[in-house]
Amino acid sequence: ELTQSKNDAIKNLNDYLKSFLQSTTNGTLAVLALGWSSRSLSKNDFEMELTSQQKKFPENSILVSMKKNYDQQEAQMEHSQQAGSWVGKQAPDLALPDPDGKTIALSSFRGKWLLVDFWASWCGPCRMENPNVVKAFNEFKNKNFTILGVSLDKQKDPWQQAIQQDRLAWTHVSDLKYWNSKAVETFKFEGIPFNILVDPQGKVIAQELRGDDLENKLKQVLN
Repeated sequence: ELTQSKNDAIKNLNDYLKSFLQSTTNGTLAVLALGWSSRSLSKNDFEMELTSQQKKFPENSILVSMKKNYDQQEAQMEHSQQAGSWVGKQAPDLALPDPDGKTIALSSFRGKWLLVDFWASWCGPCRMENPNVVKAFNEFKNKNFTILGVSLDKQKDPWQQAIQQDRLAWTHVSDLKYWNSKAVETFKFEGIPFNILVDPQGKVIAQELRGDDLENKLKQVLN
């Protein structure tokens, strides 16, 4: 219920910011509203608003430099993501304990399609993404597909509670070492949620599959 009211509040704020940006005739106010928007709007919505405000106020030097800085940051991020891409490579092995203390190795899933999903109970975006992962699991679990959840939790109780609450009915492992986890050291990701899709031969064929992208990719390879 709390999550629902929080989501409603964010949606109301975003609707207000969008209508304000569409109606404002003042470039400086647009800059201020964009500052707020960058924290709550989705990436796509923010990019659209930033581009349209810069076109609306081409003389506003702050807006011009805001757009330039944003584009540069995005280009750098894309470059570093490509540099850190696992796609086309063999997935490195990773062996971590499950909630009962039994060590589970990523390589033990060889022969299946495997989504390795890096997440944590404390990670808001991960918890928001979980319904998409659950949907994909339920849709494809009978097609030689499964998931290995790898958590960056620090404590066992919140980790296990989140598995129950979000109904994550697949194998889970964690060394409960937060960002010092062996998972981070092995896969070198800088944020969660993060995932890789591994084929039955152990090769990574996709990464960073979110929302509909996950379902679409699985349809493509499993149907």
